[in-house]
Amino acid sequence: MTAKWGERKAMTAAAAWAALGMGLGIFDSQLGIFAIGVLMIGMAGSVFNLARQSYLAEAVPPEFRARAMSTLGGVARIGVFIGPFAAAGVMSLIGITGAYWVGLGALIAAMVISLRIPDLEVRSPPRAADGTTRKITMAGIARNHWRPLATVGLGVFCIAAVRASRQVVIPLWADNLGLDATTASLIYGLSGAIDMLVFYPAGKVMDRRGRVWVAVPCMLIMAVALGLMPLASGGTTLLLAAMLLGLGNGIGSGIVMTLGADHSPEHGRPQFLGLWRLMADGGVMAGPVLLSALAATLSLAVGIWAVAGISLLGAVLFGYFIPRSRPR
Repeated sequence: MTAKWGERKAMTAAAAWAALGMGLGIFDSQLGIFAIGVLMIGMAGSVFNLARQSYLAEAVPPEFRARAMSTLGGVARIGVFIGPFAAAGVMSLIGITGAYWVGLGALIAAMVISLRIPDLEVRSPPRAADGTTRKITMAGIARNHWRPLATVGLGVFCIAAVRASRQVVIPLWADNLGLDATTASLIYGLSGAIDMLVFYPAGKVMDRRGRVWVAVPCMLIMAVALGLMPLASGGTTLLLAAMLLGLGNGIGSGIVMTLGADHSPEHGRPQFLGLWRLMADGGVMAGPVLLSALAATLSLAVGIWAVAGISLLGAVLFGYFIPRSRPR
């Protein structure tokens, strides 16, 4: 869709489709209709996220790319942080549907903004040796660019798995310690606050020193934090581990999108970024599944340490395969 329609139209259509899905949650209380709405929002999210990444990769010069991607990731974190508070305020006035109205309003705003951004310059399609236009396919992109997908892409799989697991390990270990829900929420919130504060400096380091100077420390810090978390015996020690985890995740803001943009070809960028996104989504699915399986069969601590091991593996992959030179 992004390759065929262009980034601006894809983002606008995705926001409109998600708004329709959100509207189903407001106007219909049947479980089946609600499930369709959730599916629509998930579909739209995939299109919107890929299109906005492709747009920035084209619109921003390479020397500012990491800062742009980190800022994008940081702004998304701010939205995730503010959204629940805005929804809670409206819910206190009109009930649970208030959360859906807040979501619908945000999606309409995103649609309007997407509609008003300028179109990118249309690139001429690649041509074969005989002068005919060469068709770009996902299979062709995967065949011609398998190396970054199989090397750096595997590191992306690891960081996505760790990040997805990170969202559940803090409340799970808080419950394991017998902490109440308010304390667990406070610890999670402070971890998220640290996460939001460091995205721009991290992008600046990536632009000036190279991607590896952020990717490797990000994974190492999260590995250390996850390794220490099962050793936490109370709220204070869990808070310290959670804040360290937030710091590691925060300095990696935008790293997946930046690496994807760096390795994407000039022709076929949306198709390549779609495959890149597939690697990340695979990690998002695999991380919590591994954590749950080990927690169920062995213990929660073993599951968390396994995720820490994935983080260490990601650090090794990034350290070995990410080029040391800055993209130009």
